[in-house]
Amino acid sequence: MTRQVTVAAVQTALGHDMTANIARIEALIREAAAQGAQAVVPPELFQSIYFPTRQDPKWFETAYAVEDHPCVRALQSLASELKVVIPISFFEKDGPHFYNSVAIADADGTILGVYRKSHIPDGPGYQEKYYFRPGNTGFKAWRTKHGTIGVGICWDQWYPEAARAMVLQGAELLLYPTAIGSEPYDAGLDTSARWRRVMQGHAVANAIPVIAANRVGEEDNDGVCQRYYGHSFAADHTGEIVADMEEDAEGVNLAAFDLDDIAAYRADWGFFRDRRTDLYGTALT
Repeated sequence: MTRQVTVAAVQTALGHDMTANIARIEALIREAAAQGAQAVVPPELFQSIYFPTRQDPKWFETAYAVEDHPCVRALQSLASELKVVIPISFFEKDGPHFYNSVAIADADGTILGVYRKSHIPDGPGYQEKYYFRPGNTGFKAWRTKHGTIGVGICWDQWYPEAARAMVLQGAELLLYPTAIGSEPYDAGLDTSARWRRVMQGHAVANAIPVIAANRVGEEDNDGVCQRYYGHSFAADHTGEIVADMEEDAEGVNLAAFDLDDIAAYRADWGFFRDRRTDLYGTALT
């Protein structure tokens, strides 16, 4: 007997209206579930435009506690209805603190817990340190009804240490909601290929499928415009891209994986058997 799981990434344009964005994401999750998806990954901070392109205190009013957030409540209910796992990206308020977070909704609608983005970027077009504290949850592997998942958020996906930490805890799939596109300091710079390659490397080095979901389209944040390059994809445990989307496409892409076959492959290759933790101290400095 093998354990088959089908995972979908959602790729879409998003706007200022949270209610409309939720409805759009819900419709695409339903589409993915109808095609057989058992886990569905929406993009990062789908509640609105990607607001950290500039600093404006008005956006703090759009943060909620996990149990009160409209995105979490809506998709938690949908997860239960459709029997799918959904990592729900949201702007979290925890007392006086604010985080870029994901609530892990299991296939029965239970919120298994919250992951808070660990690596917070701060540069042109991605001024997240103004809004978010660095996450304090650490990296985790979440045991869901459709396999054990690890979830990182956008800038986390560039760090091999994050991927390895989740797999060491038993993750069988790595899921990354993201919001990435143009670089305002260099109109000619397109990082989409290297963005994919770094995650393909995580897949190879950890013998694990990687699925990333991005947004598309141009967004206007009170005069600051930024375009998001899509290219949502799934890579298998050898790093091969097995599902992908173009830069302007909207919709879902699906990929199926045999988790037992992948576990056997991972053991056979010996990546974790041959690790030398006694030599890795410099990696922690």
